[in-house]
Amino acid sequence: MAPYWTTGACTLLAALGLLSCCSFHWCEASRTSGSTSRGNRQDQGPSSLERVKRGWVWNQFFVVEEYTGTEPLYVGKIHTDSDEGEGNIKYTISGEGAGTIFIIDELTGDIHATERLDREEKAFYTLRAQARDRLSNDPLEPESEFVIKVQDINDSEPKFLEGPYIGSVAELSPIGTSVMKVTASDADDPTYGSSARVVYSVLDGEKFFKVDRHTGIIMTAVADLDRETQDRYELVVKATDMAGQMGGLSGSTTVTIVITDVNDNPPRFPQKMYQFSVSEGAAMGTPVGRVIATDADMGENTDMSYLIKEGGELFKVNTDVETQEAIVSIKKPLDFESKRTHNVVVEAINKHVDPRFVDLGSFRDQTIVRVSVSDIDEPPIFQPAEGAVMEVQEDAKVGALVGIVTARDPDVKNKPVRFSIDRTTDQEMIFHIDPNSGAITLGKILDRETAGWHNITVKAVEADNHTMASHSAVSIRILDVNDNPPELATPYEASICEDAKPGQLIHTISVVDRDEPQSGHRFYFTLAPEDSSNRHFTLWDVKDNTAGIRTQRSGFNRHEQNVYFLPILVVDSGPPSLSSTGTLTIHVCGCDTGENYCRSSTPLLTLSSLSPPASAAALLKVLVLLILTLKRHRKGQRMAEDEEDMRDNVIKYNDEGGGEQDTQAYDMSALRNLYDFPEAKSCDSGPDIRSLPQWIQANRVGGGAEGAAAAAADFSLFKGYIRKKVEQADADLSVPPYDSFQTYAFEGTSSPALSLSSIHTLSTTSEQDFSYLSDWGPRFRQLAGYYAPGNPEEEGS
Repeated sequence: MAPYWTTGACTLLAALGLLSCCSFHWCEASRTSGSTSRGNRQDQGPSSLERVKRGWVWNQFFVVEEYTGTEPLYVGKIHTDSDEGEGNIKYTISGEGAGTIFIIDELTGDIHATERLDREEKAFYTLRAQARDRLSNDPLEPESEFVIKVQDINDSEPKFLEGPYIGSVAELSPIGTSVMKVTASDADDPTYGSSARVVYSVLDGEKFFKVDRHTGIIMTAVADLDRETQDRYELVVKATDMAGQMGGLSGSTTVTIVITDVNDNPPRFPQKMYQFSVSEGAAMGTPVGRVIATDADMGENTDMSYLIKEGGELFKVNTDVETQEAIVSIKKPLDFESKRTHNVVVEAINKHVDPRFVDLGSFRDQTIVRVSVSDIDEPPIFQPAEGAVMEVQEDAKVGALVGIVTARDPDVKNKPVRFSIDRTTDQEMIFHIDPNSGAITLGKILDRETAGWHNITVKAVEADNHTMASHSAVSIRILDVNDNPPELATPYEASICEDAKPGQLIHTISVVDRDEPQSGHRFYFTLAPEDSSNRHFTLWDVKDNTAGIRTQRSGFNRHEQNVYFLPILVVDSGPPSLSSTGTLTIHVCGCDTGENYCRSSTPLLTLSSLSPPASAAALLKVLVLLILTLKRHRKGQRMAEDEEDMRDNVIKYNDEGGGEQDTQAYDMSALRNLYDFPEAKSCDSGPDIRSLPQWIQANRVGGGAEGAAAAAADFSLFKGYIRKKVEQADADLSVPPYDSFQTYAFEGTSSPALSLSSIHTLSTTSEQDFSYLSDWGPRFRQLAGYYAPGNPEEEGS
């Protein structure tokens, strides 16, 4: 059986203004023959069987949502071409809503909806259709799937899912400034009609704000929004579907717009004048009062600073960062008697000025702070306040006037003042003061050289109230009087060589004077009258308060006179002129030729004449020199002990050898080991005496000093020693095959050469003249004296 359609492809049903459409697709059966009669198909054999395709199929049915009728709503009809109307085919459906929401007529295949559908809840239903044999219930066609789609109607209004909204915009923003965006959603099908097309509008607040019809962006409608006037606005925004056409559904939401602050208001003082009172005794930094300027803005736009435009000499202003108040305080001490009222002009300035609003005016304001100074009882005031400096001659008499201190009571009553000296600053009571007049007089004789300045403290009190007291420092300078003669700076000592030339500068002296004349020192030098005709030395006044000592003749003999005392008279410039005589000690010493200084005649400094640091340095130098001397002495001893007298070991070779090719001709070991001779293996004649220095030989043979004496007395010791050496050399096979000559030297108790000392060369028979030594300078004079003729006692020495 081949299914085919007999009623067409579409069935339309119009009822109650609703359109229901059942859409079928035409299907054809593919056969191997063109015969369509059922009888013909039955008569054919197996070889003529046809493959039959499905004879019916559909895409979807449509059903209108929100149907409110009393009867089931017709959805559509299913049919197969194998149904010839005889009632032997049964139609069934299965799937979503089958049997509950959707029912089918088994005989006709009509489908009805029994419930009210809502597209917003479920937009479509998927079902399966089946045609069966009514008697056998066998499927006549394969099961087929179809869809019932719920058709949308405009039954859902737009909704603002994110509302209510809160936005903000700065005050004084220009027209069209974007504030925020609102969005409404419509549950209707956006692909079908205009049910989901939403437009926006402002219901309340449209005077100040507007909304874009399509995007929902809210913007400012005016440019003069003022936060200080109104800081928030409540808008009602409506969303309408059907693109705003008649019959469209709508929804609304509330939008709160907060107006944010900008710095568009300057600070303002509530009052143009403030009055405060403060005591004249208030300390510096004491607060006088607080003032504040108000600002209609908020946040950091209200931050301000204060400064003083007038009256800043005695007062200062600081800003309290927490309260934004101006704190007026005292900068310098106040004086009721000088000025009782002060007007201070305080100015407030915004810290954060917005350049966009500078044309609105000056962002500053001023006010006057009037400060009244109240009187208090004050202690006396000295004039001058910083203290007085007085001068007095050091030879002033007791009771002489030094100076007068002045103090007064600064109060209006001007009470009398009494003076006194703080004795902790004048314990010796050198000065006195008159309690009424303040006159300071001398109580003792002064000495400028003992104390050139005296610093005392004077106290002033009110006569009837001693608690009101003040103090002032008085410095008294003692003026110098020439009452001390000049003196040589130190006990000068000088040295001069015996061969000094005339006019040679020996020493330079200077002077000290305890006085301090205002015009400075000027000293005059001369030789004392009793020595004014000195023929040895002259004095040269250098004119810079120093003098030089020069030689007047040549040739000094320290054997005749080795010390000269030169008295020097020193006079100051006065007035009156004072003088003193000092002595310069001059030592005569021997010097080397060409030298103008003495080597040993310079007086040694004693530690007592040096300062403690200099004494310590001198001691340190002496210790270092002693240590170095001891080290050098010990080193010399070690070197003397380590050195050997090589004269006792001389080896001489006189052999030409075998030429360059003869490598066995010479044995250099004999030179390298002078004291190491192998023993003769056949020698048994006592202990071996090696070639050692003579003092070692003497110790080994004689046992110390006695052995050395015996060796010196008996020359046979050396003969036996040499004989043994010869025997050892003859018996030793390792000795080179050539003669060797060894020389041993020993002086003994006497020598034909006698002594080589120069002391014995001096005799009356000597033909050498040593008188020229006296011309070689002071160093050789003592040696020349030893060699001078006519000293027989030296010949026997």
